[in-house]
Amino acid sequence: MTGMSDDLSISFELFPPKTEAGVTRLRDTVTQLSAADPKYFSVTYGAGGTTRDRTARMVEMVANRTGLPVAHHFTCVGASRAEIDRQAEGFWESGIRKIVALRGDLPDGETVPEDGYRDAAELVGALRRVGDFDISVAAYPEVHPEASDAKGDLDHLKRKIDNGAARAITQYAFDTDTVLRFIDRARAAGIAAPIVPGIMPVSNFAGLKRFSEGCGASIPDWLGQMFDGLDDAPETRAMVATGVAAEQCRRLIDAGITEFHFYTLNQPKVTLAVCRTLGLTPDIPAEDAA
Repeated sequence: MTGMSDDLSISFELFPPKTEAGVTRLRDTVTQLSAADPKYFSVTYGAGGTTRDRTARMVEMVANRTGLPVAHHFTCVGASRAEIDRQAEGFWESGIRKIVALRGDLPDGETVPEDGYRDAAELVGALRRVGDFDISVAAYPEVHPEASDAKGDLDHLKRKIDNGAARAITQYAFDTDTVLRFIDRARAAGIAAPIVPGIMPVSNFAGLKRFSEGCGASIPDWLGQMFDGLDDAPETRAMVATGVAAEQCRRLIDAGITEFHFYTLNQPKVTLAVCRTLGLTPDIPAEDAA
């Protein structure tokens, strides 16, 4: 294929469903998403490892269903160093090689255990001592909510990379200039590893607002205006969401970005529509073909 898709590399993030019905739907979602030829999938992991068993089960399901690499999210809060090391050894022994290493959100009122890894940089170092994992870490274009300032946040990202992470995946940010300025600042700070923009197609605007408040991502006024009044108009909402995400990707591509990580929220349609807009032509699911 010629055109915009030639050099593009994409990956898709999923979360472990809580019900068997959700698992069944996710199997179909994974089949649909795999038609877009992603480089890999990733599966998230709850605070303190609360979804650990479900995450492991979904990693195995996605790998078996697609034959593609699957990155296992891994957090270190709420566990001792010995426990984390044992889990890392278990990943290596079971053949898992791709990891997204995160500190994780501390449950309310809790602190990092004295005998635990304090942050994602220490977790990356621990994983590296176990095996030659392919490790991704998080980056924050709008600065992590707990960071002292933007410089401190970048210093921490550099520690994660210097400790052995292969790349950084950004938290989503709808202001594309913010993403580009962040990448420029990271390069100026001596961070040479790939920085992959995280893209959030908006499947539910009300849900997005709640989610964004918890992770420190800002919602521009113009985005709220675009989705205003569309709560009960899912088809129009999906078209608007596709346009917003595709335009952001186009601007990033114009700036030389060739890799994107989509936060799918287990909703394939808008993500697949964005991929098609970018010149990737996944098969249309049978139920939508009519």
